[in-house]
Amino acid sequence: MVNYDLIKVSAMFDKLEDLVRRYEEIRNELSEPDVASDRDRFRKLMKEENDLGAIVDKYNEYKTAIRTIDESLELLEGESDEEMRQMLKGELADAREAKERAEHDLKVLLLPKDPNDDKNVFVEIRAGAGGDEAALFASELYRMYCKYADTMRWKIEMISLNESGLGGFKECVFMVNGQGAYSKLKYESGVHRVQRIPVTESGGRIHTSTATVAIMPEVEEVDVKIDLNDCKFDVFRASGNGGQCVNTTDSAVRLTHIPTGIVISCQDEKSQLKNRDKALKVLRAKLYELEQEKAHDAEADLRRSQIGTGDRSEKIRTYNFPQSRCTDHRIKLTLYTLDDVMNGGLTELVDSLTAADQAAKLLKMSEN
Repeated sequence: MVNYDLIKVSAMFDKLEDLVRRYEEIRNELSEPDVASDRDRFRKLMKEENDLGAIVDKYNEYKTAIRTIDESLELLEGESDEEMRQMLKGELADAREAKERAEHDLKVLLLPKDPNDDKNVFVEIRAGAGGDEAALFASELYRMYCKYADTMRWKIEMISLNESGLGGFKECVFMVNGQGAYSKLKYESGVHRVQRIPVTESGGRIHTSTATVAIMPEVEEVDVKIDLNDCKFDVFRASGNGGQCVNTTDSAVRLTHIPTGIVISCQDEKSQLKNRDKALKVLRAKLYELEQEKAHDAEADLRRSQIGTGDRSEKIRTYNFPQSRCTDHRIKLTLYTLDDVMNGGLTELVDSLTAADQAAKLLKMSEN
């Protein structure tokens, strides 16, 4: 009978040996004097070395654990002293645990990487059901992501903002610049629900409101081509805070993409040209998202197996203020630290979602 598990393990280690050889090749190339003069090649090699380095280090951990297991078993066979045998058994148990951990980590590291994980992202927050309360909640989600970005040392860049009368946000689009921004924020797409007593409620009743969040990776021009003949540009005078120059010149830009009907307004920059460039970047990201949605719909089984489909209609999380509770419905995780979450404490949620996504992918990989 064929042992397919052994075949899979053998194939994995064959791949690891190939990666170790490639890692050594890269390090040798980087030591050549002419490589540093070619910036594109140097940057590409440095990124590949960095990506492979974590795998090679973990593989070395695995091999060290295997050697310790073999040595401990060999010593146990010839050891008669009971105290020494107990010590060797302890080392053997530790090494076996280290081997299992390293093997699991290697499987995770070898999972196909999302090509967008290292990219910057555009975040779009829209007030949903709930009127003024939904708009206030949307503004608090924006603040939450800004606080989280601060902890990650990312930079926030506002693209467009449509405020409500009470200081809430009807719609907000901003960019997050930083290493791995998409890998951390990609699970935030969907419907966010808030349960609390609104400031406008005189009877003390708890209301339920929603806001939608869309996370879109920044896309290069070569990935999505835009025909400018399909685009209509209108310029207008910016409103809101922005200084004398912004509010007294026609620097704001409204871009309408005729084939899709997508409309993007950008007024953050004083320069009309800069606002135009920003609007095109957002359009590129939105068109890329539309293509991704089509691809996902064509792969419905894969979409269902993932942690969070990215569908804007999917209710992903509830923020219950009376109970100080935050519940992520995709992974059935409930935290009673809502104040911390709203102040940017998203690490536990993000890490749990990432781990659940990896576990689902590992399970699917083991079934194939």
